[in-house]
Amino acid sequence: MTNRLRLSAETTPWPLTTTGLPSPTKTPSSPTATGEDDLAVGGVRLAEIAATYGTPAYVLDEADVRARARAYRAALPEAEIAYAGKAFLCRAMISWIEAEGLSLDVCSGGELALACHVGFPPERIVLHGNAKTPRDVQDALAYGVGRVVVDSTYEITQLAVAAHAGHPQKVLIRVTPGVDAHTHKAVATGVEDQKFGFSLATGAAADAVRQVLHWQLADKPALELAGLHCHLGSQITSVDVFAEAARRLIALMAWIRDEYRVVVPELDLGGGHAVGYRDGDPDFDLDLYARTVRTVIAKACRQHRLPVPKLTVEPGRAIVARAGVTLYRVLTMKRIPGIRTFVAVDGGMSDNPRPALYGSAYTARLIGRASTAPTEPMTVVGRHCEAGDVIAHDLPLPADLRPGDLLAVPCTGAYQHSMASTYNQVCRPPVIAVRDGVARVLIRRETLEDLQARDVSL
Repeated sequence: MTNRLRLSAETTPWPLTTTGLPSPTKTPSSPTATGEDDLAVGGVRLAEIAATYGTPAYVLDEADVRARARAYRAALPEAEIAYAGKAFLCRAMISWIEAEGLSLDVCSGGELALACHVGFPPERIVLHGNAKTPRDVQDALAYGVGRVVVDSTYEITQLAVAAHAGHPQKVLIRVTPGVDAHTHKAVATGVEDQKFGFSLATGAAADAVRQVLHWQLADKPALELAGLHCHLGSQITSVDVFAEAARRLIALMAWIRDEYRVVVPELDLGGGHAVGYRDGDPDFDLDLYARTVRTVIAKACRQHRLPVPKLTVEPGRAIVARAGVTLYRVLTMKRIPGIRTFVAVDGGMSDNPRPALYGSAYTARLIGRASTAPTEPMTVVGRHCEAGDVIAHDLPLPADLRPGDLLAVPCTGAYQHSMASTYNQVCRPPVIAVRDGVARVLIRRETLEDLQARDVSL
């Protein structure tokens, strides 16, 4: 078995409206179908990847990732685009992001260490986290990260004490602006009663400003208030909520200017831009977002007599989700007359916990062979000992589906590998990158030996 795969077969365009694998605007690489009803991504047949690397397997289209990164830079040329690494991160992904001129948002010492290992420019790193460990803070200061997003009063003090006096660390204050993005409760972060940020409504944000400026205005400053930050949640389709958040944060900037004679130079509106996982799902209009936010910020700054701050946005899912496809092999079928047909595959919630966590909806299709059978509703489930281990509900799949068949589940580039587990001691899948007809391993498949190596109890 090799770790590189070259294919030169001719492909024809795949009708995306019937597959659930939407392609990005102006993306050079898109899924295609072959004469055998196979599916190719990045010029590589998915059935060949399954045969070479096994299943389950994550497949990631490098050209798609890069095109979406460029689309953000084109839509917001005046802004800093910081890729949210929590969506998916590995050394290759970091190198792609750096090459496309993006910054990097990390939220743990582990993600920071990966960036350091690759040599990502520290000034282009933003460190997040609502509960940073002392080691996280020390490592951030040692590597010289560009900005730290502070999330509690204790963290402000901890960071100031650890910083070198006279060499202030730039910080962004994470503000909870009280803007409801109308998303799933588990990923709503712009409203009150959740763990992130300093509340604007209660005055906590103003108190955080006072504390940071105390360290900034000292004889030997330890901190520098570089800007304000907010994050409203995930899978947001409305542009208006970002506009309202911008207005509220710029009003806070005006208060800081009036109260302390300090002009805050940066505004970070976070990410959370929605991605449609299935045909017909609402999507995010990046061009409308860029026009609206640009106009709203300029108008608010004129009203408050402020210079326009440097804007940062933090897309993660929006850059990598659609670049990913997960491959499964059917293990068994179970038909319960009059109720449901279950299709069990060789993966599940250990490689994609999002349906169980958030009720996320996916689609799937048969690949690797042609079928003329009529479709019928089938529910694709995983192999784990949980009734909630469901990948997708009631999908129209061929009635002749059988054990050994391959299924492709699209839009799995974000929050699948990042959130994967070894539940039931099931090994995590590999990540295979494809581009220009070549496949290569980015992250190898986990083995039983890997799992057992951590068990030192005997």
